[in-house]
Amino acid sequence: MQTEIIISGFGGQGALFAGQLLAHTALQEGLHVTWYPSYGPEIRGGTAHCTVIVSDDEIGSPLVRNPAAAIVMNIPSLEKYESIVATGGVLIVNSSLVDRQPTRTDLRVVMVPANKIAEELGEGRLANLVMVGALMQRLETFSLDQIGKALKRNIPERHRDLLKANLEALQRGARHAAAEAVPA
Repeated sequence: MQTEIIISGFGGQGALFAGQLLAHTALQEGLHVTWYPSYGPEIRGGTAHCTVIVSDDEIGSPLVRNPAAAIVMNIPSLEKYESIVATGGVLIVNSSLVDRQPTRTDLRVVMVPANKIAEELGEGRLANLVMVGALMQRLETFSLDQIGKALKRNIPERHRDLLKANLEALQRGARHAAAEAVPA
């Protein structure tokens, strides 16, 4: 089993942290993993992204050409990555910032109002974890308990006060994805 994921958004939306969290979860579960960030000048407001590959066998290359899934946090990310997600793959779209449906009909799309949900939780910076929760509900690479355990181990000390809210953000994202109708 090898699963390739792209996570993309504006610099500062937490795309890189979301990828790191998946990588830490894979390591904790004894799997092979690569986490490949892109954060040069993009970190200042452009489209920052990372790729994560999780495998139960050695990984030959960190390059991702047709990922099984993508989290897109904004319109530039949707425009850049929608076309490369593998047929039948999962596309998680932040509908708080993306005002259109994806054009492909061969993907399992979940429109998640991640910013709105994060604001309801009292912390707008949690949109990335809302999106991860939605992804895990549809992709089933890891359980939310596994992600939560990795989060507890790896959340930076300066954000430890947000741990409970981060765990709730994961749950809310998963519930939203579960409630959204699955296309036939």
